Amino acid sequence: MKKALKISGFVLLFIVIVIGGLISYVKVALPNVGEAQPIKINYTPDRIERGKYLASHVTVCVDCHSTRDWTKFSGPITPGTLGKGGERFDQTIGFPGVFYSRNITPKGISRYTDGELFRLITTGVTKEGRAMFPVMPYPYYSKLDPDDVMSIIAYLRSLDPIDNDPPVSVADFPMNIILNTIPKKAPGGARPDTSNTLAYGAYLVNACACIECHTQAKQGQIIPELAFSGGREFAFPSGGTVRSANITPSTQSGIGNWSEDAFVNKFKSFVDSNYKPQNVEKGAFNTIMPWTQYGGMKRSDLAAIYAYLRTLPAKENVVVKFSPPTDNIAKK
Repeated sequence: MKKALKISGFVLLFIVIVIGGLISYVKVALPNVGEAQPIKINYTPDRIERGKYLASHVTVCVDCHSTRDWTKFSGPITPGTLGKGGERFDQTIGFPGVFYSRNITPKGISRYTDGELFRLITTGVTKEGRAMFPVMPYPYYSKLDPDDVMSIIAYLRSLDPIDNDPPVSVADFPMNIILNTIPKKAPGGARPDTSNTLAYGAYLVNACACIECHTQAKQGQIIPELAFSGGREFAFPSGGTVRSANITPSTQSGIGNWSEDAFVNKFKSFVDSNYKPQNVEKGAFNTIMPWTQYGGMKRSDLAAIYAYLRTLPAKENVVVKFSPPTDNIAKK
């Protein structure tokens, strides 16, 4: 009996040592994505304009890094907050910790070299080598054409500086350990010629990270077999749950019956000169979809996205787009 207990003790000690060693490795040796490259970007007007288009209407960096007015439909950006950061993503809306978007105006990124910003955007690793939680979908940005990433950086350098220092993000256990395993070396990509509609549409869909919001997830990971079929839940702090739409070509529950014009015009209607965001009462239906930002995309780019989405497997998933809050939540 004593011998058995002694053996069990050694086994337990061995397991503790192994686990401790793995945790130490993950915390100390990772993330390992390589050094930032000595990139020096030429901030030409054309590059800045390209970056503005991408950051405002495709990758929509300004979506999370500005203050959105949730008293209005689709949460348009509050004037004077462009890029200042400070938006909170926490446990109340399903995140494993408390995460804040960073200040991406020149006031917040001046300490970064161009190469360090490039690495940050494409791998999620900060100047100090710290792994970021992928609220910013850097796994998708890692596949962008390097020229597009550099254009985004050039645009961010051109923003009006805003003095704002958001709190440090803190991940819950065990995410604070897992976090270091997420960043990978960026594979990079090449922007297809716009004449290759399907390839260019696929590039844009990746840049927009459409799959991330339009796919249900389990423990924070999207479920591949449900890709683009919608139904991912997003809780609003004021109460209620909104769910993403099915954007597969399903004729029953997706966009299978949508024409190209209907698809494109849906987006463009939010930037029409007559459009004014409607006020939304607390607890009433709203959406996290930044329609007013995506609406600024070129019609040809939206058409390319539509063309690519039409090639996806049709998946039946009828989505209840909104569940109102319970009375006790709505009254808070």
